[in-house]
Amino acid sequence: VTHSIPACIGSMTINGKQLDNESLVSIFAVNKCYETVQDGTFFDGSGFAALVREGYKVRSDVNITLEFRTTAAHGALLGISSAKVDAIGLEIVHGKVLFHVNNGAGRITATYEPRGTNSLCDGKWHKLQANKSKHGISLIIDGNLVHTDNPYVQSTSADTNNPIYVGGYPADVKQNCLTSKSSFRGCLRNLVLTRGQHRELFDFSRAFDLRGVFPHSCPGAEH
Repeated sequence: VTHSIPACIGSMTINGKQLDNESLVSIFAVNKCYETVQDGTFFDGSGFAALVREGYKVRSDVNITLEFRTTAAHGALLGISSAKVDAIGLEIVHGKVLFHVNNGAGRITATYEPRGTNSLCDGKWHKLQANKSKHGISLIIDGNLVHTDNPYVQSTSADTNNPIYVGGYPADVKQNCLTSKSSFRGCLRNLVLTRGQHRELFDFSRAFDLRGVFPHSCPGAEH
């Protein structure tokens, strides 16, 4: 077993002596336990999760689904880029959800803006689905569809080869389809990427790099 246990541990004794949690020598990716907890992964707004070390190849088609909960109006949700311009990105900017795609010819964006007094940053769970099919892109938030026409119809493949960055990205990593430098603060769950018949549910506890991210530990209320 190479990944950590998603659990709370307390009152540990060794040879009858209780360990002192306050005098730790070192600590890594350990959060406090919450009295009320929900399924999900908590992002504290300072970092990111990095998945697929060898690089994720979006190519012509990908479908991304996830659920998010936040009270912040800004934050990167997901970015997959390349050393060139090809990339995709999902982010929250001014309370709107943006889905960017660049197949090499230019960036196009589908934008979902909540109507009226409805807010995506109300601390409640919202369902997101982002779909790239060749040159077409669409975004569905809580069942509401936004479709964007792409003038670059000849360019259909996003030739990405970098890891999937969720909730933010390192300062030295380029993301060609994210405009926000803000890390996401809130909770994410049920991240699934589908290409053709291949559907993959990502477990954040198996990320190869986690900073400010606490898998399987989503506080029941914003802390």
